[in-house]
Amino acid sequence: MKTRITELFRIKYPIVLSGMSWISVPKMVAAVSNAGGLGILATGPYSADETREAIREIRSLTKKPFGANASLLLPGGSNNAGVLLEEKVDVINFSLGKGDWIVKEAHKYGGKVIATVTNHRHALRAQDYGTDALLVTGHEAAGHGGAVTSLVLIPSIADTVKIPVIAAGGFSDGRGLAAALSLGAEAIAMGTRFMATEESPLHDYFKELSLEKGIEDTLYSTRFDSIPCRVLDNPGGRRAMKKGLDLPRAFINSRDIAKMLKLPYFKLLVGAILSGPKNAIGLAYMANAFKNIKLATEDGDNKMGLLPVGQVMGLLKDVPTVSEVLERIVKEAKEVEKRLEGCVK
Repeated sequence: MKTRITELFRIKYPIVLSGMSWISVPKMVAAVSNAGGLGILATGPYSADETREAIREIRSLTKKPFGANASLLLPGGSNNAGVLLEEKVDVINFSLGKGDWIVKEAHKYGGKVIATVTNHRHALRAQDYGTDALLVTGHEAAGHGGAVTSLVLIPSIADTVKIPVIAAGGFSDGRGLAAALSLGAEAIAMGTRFMATEESPLHDYFKELSLEKGIEDTLYSTRFDSIPCRVLDNPGGRRAMKKGLDLPRAFINSRDIAKMLKLPYFKLLVGAILSGPKNAIGLAYMANAFKNIKLATEDGDNKMGLLPVGQVMGLLKDVPTVSEVLERIVKEAKEVEKRLEGCVK
């Protein structure tokens, strides 16, 4: 398959691994890249040193192009982006912040940059400062999907910008890939589908649970991490949605996060306070969400754990290998194309 995205990133298939904390780890990234897609490392849980180590581990596992993300709103996000630039990562995917400086520095060594967006304003701004592609995230997606569904958002933004679009939110099979291409996208990004694969480090309990759940078994709220976010409808998700911000717990968790990211806690705390009440409250929410997502992905904790999943979870029927997922999707997409040839004359 050939699109502007496959040409831009030098990959075989227009399929991208979404950067998911504690899921998109080096072995997972390499598995997707080796299978012909573009693996994207999630750097959110890593310190700068750990990010560097992870990049080097990926390079020991694959010679294929790969990417890494940086959520600029998170503590340590800008530091991690700096490491990605120093290591000259093929593709850098940034979100939740202005990444013009990333674009400028990546282009110096021939790197490419993807901006994750959920609306026209951010899409146009990213295009204006030279971003190479957009990862456009619809309402159906796990985590921070937009307010508009992919069926409407993808063609709307594809019609507005000149750079290629990667569609995210609601994609898990060849039908989805064919649909995304028909809507004007030139690749799909998947998180929920890749979470339920053999190579995925997601706890087996949640892999099995994801096969049992339906398309309506998710929760969407600002009460998880202060930004509209979609997670699994489970005891942990319902508890967080009911309770809202737990400040004493946020204080404890923020100390743990500072230690994990090797950041001075006092500096982190002062920075949060000085950023203003709204941002400080948002960071407190994120401290709890950070801890709860780790509990789900690593420990299989259903009582407290939060698991970001998309509505497409209800379409999952098995736990295949990463390679089987990619080959199956491409085969199905080609079958859809043939079927449509008979319908459209």
